[in-house]
Amino acid sequence: MRVRVLYHDHCFDGAASAAFFSRFYRGAIHPEAEFVYTGMAHRASQIFEDSLFDGDENAIVDFKFSNNPRLTWWFDHHQSAFLTPEDQKYYEATKTPQKMYDTTYKSCTSYIRNMARDRWGFTAPDLEDLVHWATIIDGALYSDAKTAVELGSPAMKLTLVIEGSKGSETVQRIIQLMQSKTLAEIIELPEIQQVYQPLYQRHLNSLQIIREKSKEADGVITFDLTGYDLEGYNKFIPYYLHPEGTYTVSVSPSSFRTKISVGSNPWAPVEPRHNLASICERYGGGGHARVGAISLEPGQVDDARRIAAEVAAELRT
Repeated sequence: MRVRVLYHDHCFDGAASAAFFSRFYRGAIHPEAEFVYTGMAHRASQIFEDSLFDGDENAIVDFKFSNNPRLTWWFDHHQSAFLTPEDQKYYEATKTPQKMYDTTYKSCTSYIRNMARDRWGFTAPDLEDLVHWATIIDGALYSDAKTAVELGSPAMKLTLVIEGSKGSETVQRIIQLMQSKTLAEIIELPEIQQVYQPLYQRHLNSLQIIREKSKEADGVITFDLTGYDLEGYNKFIPYYLHPEGTYTVSVSPSSFRTKISVGSNPWAPVEPRHNLASICERYGGGGHARVGAISLEPGQVDDARRIAAEVAAELRT
């Protein structure tokens, strides 16, 4: 049995979801299953090519729905889970117990854990720490910005590796390791430390760059990282530097997209009132109520700056 798992790439919850799903499937469905992983990234022209669904079973975790008839498992918790209204209608019309969607969950990993337990009687007590940290990280449930930025815990160090490593090879190695090792054991492995150490130096550098480039006005922190290779920076740095800010809007170009990131401060002195996913959806993006993003084609920096300025102006109202 060959199982293809499409997961949200360079995301702790995406990796943890793929790891937990794999343990669940092997433990409750097919003990001899072989897993192959594909990292998915949000792009301006998001499509699911038929070639992605080449397994005997095909799963998507922590990522948008596909109407491909070969999709057999789906778990997601994002407000913006469907590419089109037609996809949502298709999901509703063809819904099965193996395709699940619930926006009330802080992490997709905890959603998979609960559904595996409640519907199939599967539990993995040794993965509870993984579920715990996926919920904290994806739900931004840190006690303060210092905890999120200064990387004191193994989970935060591993998040840096997952978000900052090039390509998908390292993340997929971590997905395999998460199924049997603790986060503390994984981060100490020489192969992971080899990736972590230069990324940690890059993290310190990004902290300084954002300190220099960012500004706060009327509760909105803005900055433009054009010219810097910093996609995948720690998204809590703006609130670490500007604790008085409620929202952040930034532009960060990369080789495959031009990204506008929109977030809200979990420790804001003023309660965030805007639904950021709904705002981003108007520009073709999406996300959660408290964090979202918009992806344009590579090179569309001027358009990204215009959109960022419009979003920041709306958030200031």
